[in-house]
Amino acid sequence: MTTYLAKPGHRQVRWRVVNAEGKVLGRLAARAARALMGKDSPDWTPYADHREGLIIINAEKVRLTGRKLDNKFYRHYTGYPGGLRETTAREVLARRPERLLAEAIRGMLPKSRLGDRLAARLRIYAGGNYPHQAQRPEALDPARV
Repeated sequence: MTTYLAKPGHRQVRWRVVNAEGKVLGRLAARAARALMGKDSPDWTPYADHREGLIIINAEKVRLTGRKLDNKFYRHYTGYPGGLRETTAREVLARRPERLLAEAIRGMLPKSRLGDRLAARLRIYAGGNYPHQAQRPEALDPARV
C-alpha cells in the first residue's frame, strides 16, 4: 500500500467562506481550524501547508453557551508593572468580535511556524460583507460546521 504525501506548494490556495451566524464559538473554531489545516482533503499530511484560506463572516452573531459571556475572561499583559488587563467575553464580543473567534481558532492550530502560516490565511469580519470576491471563495458545508 502506498501513502500519498503532499508536496509543499503543489496546490493553489483554496478559499472558503463560513457564515458564523448562530454557530457556537467552540464548535465553529474547531471546524475552522480543521479546514485551515487541510484535514478535509484526502492528501492531508501533518507537516505540509495545504494552502487553505478561510473567510468567516458575521462574527458578531456567534453564540457562547452557558454563562461564558460573563464568566469567560480574556487576559493580556501590557508589559508594565500591574499591567494585567481582563475583559469578559461579553465585552470582547461587543467591541471586537473578530478577536473572540481569532483567539479561539488560533489556539487550535499547531504552535509552530506552520501554525503561523495557517493563521495568516484566516480572515474574520464582524458583518456580512467581505472584500475577497476575487479569490472566488466556496461556501464551507454548513452541515459540517
